[in-house]
Amino acid sequence: MSTRTRYDALSQFLHWATALAVTAAFVVEPRGFGRLLRQGIDPGTSSSVTWHESLGLLVLALTLLRLLWVAVRPAPPQFAMAPWMQRAARGAHILLWVLLLLTPLTALLMLAGKGAPLTLLGGLRLAEVPWLAHSGLSRLLDWGDVHEALGNAILWIAGTHAAAAIYHHQVLGDGVLTAMLPGRRRG
Repeated sequence: MSTRTRYDALSQFLHWATALAVTAAFVVEPRGFGRLLRQGIDPGTSSSVTWHESLGLLVLALTLLRLLWVAVRPAPPQFAMAPWMQRAARGAHILLWVLLLLTPLTALLMLAGKGAPLTLLGGLRLAEVPWLAHSGLSRLLDWGDVHEALGNAILWIAGTHAAAAIYHHQVLGDGVLTAMLPGRRRG
């Protein structure tokens, strides 16, 4: 059992930056992406598309950085809890990691399948998504529907994750929530 009671500062930063980026990407969800394509209008002219795509790539980059950091960081804090809670927490974390990787990738597959450009903040634009533009995988499914379902799943699982952390804090008082909160070190 680890004697650490808090996550390191970089783990905290990456956790909360990812949470904010996911939330912001959901809030600025581009409405009418398919309609714009059908009308021959470049979706990249929509600020919500540009923001959503930029935030999506930020989520992917943060997730990859987090995975690298998890491999080398100091041991995370451990808390005594029922075995079923440990399994549920582990399962939720694994599912969130998978969703945080797959959701942006399905967006790239959708863009490639529809022949749409990737348009990011600052005017960065890729007419075709490299490695995916001419792949059969990009035309295999309606990746936009898959992307939307995965994005919704992230919010549901992250919401459950947050509710569990609040339960641990308010009911169990075991320090699970405060372990990830930035700020002063608590004894």
